[in-house]
Amino acid sequence: MSRVSLRPALAAGTPLIGAFAAIPSPMAVEILAASGPDFLCIDGEHSPIAGERLENMLRAAQVHGIPALVRVPGHAPEAIAAALDAGAAGILAPRVSTVAEARAVIDAARYPALGRRGAGPGRAAGYGPGIPDYIARANDETVLAVQFETVEAVENAADILSLPGIDLAFIGPGDLGVTLAAAGQPGADALDAAISSLAAAIAASPVAAGIFAGTPAEARARIGSGIPLVIMGSDAMMLGEALRSRFHAARA
Repeated sequence: MSRVSLRPALAAGTPLIGAFAAIPSPMAVEILAASGPDFLCIDGEHSPIAGERLENMLRAAQVHGIPALVRVPGHAPEAIAAALDAGAAGILAPRVSTVAEARAVIDAARYPALGRRGAGPGRAAGYGPGIPDYIARANDETVLAVQFETVEAVENAADILSLPGIDLAFIGPGDLGVTLAAAGQPGADALDAAISSLAAAIAASPVAAGIFAGTPAEARARIGSGIPLVIMGSDAMMLGEALRSRFHAARA
């Protein structure tokens, strides 16, 4: 099975704009992939996507030559291994707030000596015959992204980013704002300060930076600020926006 790797583009700092694939359908993935993203991220955290459905969505992205990450539901090694065995170009692990959590994700996603991932005859390894070749190149090709979205993650950012095996630090402004407010720091100024702190920590590390943006204007601004990878909403969000716009225009 051939895969498209994001690693070279991340290492070069190439601007990359993608979207979450939240609609649990290979057809939706094909429509999204054909619309011009640099990559997509199948959202297994907030959408009912797993098992055979996940494999078919990955196949749909592969048909179009679009790298597909998978945001896994959490840090469970079984879910991480399943996504990678199914052929994901990498995984995005949500809610990584401590060094221990980051190490657990690295162990699950990386083969020895970087981690403890087990070898298996999944789709990524050609259902068996390709296991040696896949193991030989997986650590160099697979993207491991961790999501920073809590106050604790901001505080531990430098230590987390010092761990070998992480390729991308992805900032989640939505949940970060929620946790800041819960900690008594509500408002845009506190969120902007936390994002700036994370961006500075990432810039001082060998890890690439990414962030969620809700609009094209915000995506351009984030890239202009030095964060090269942006996930610009989801297919479900874009579908809703397009439908609302068309119905509004028809009634205007």
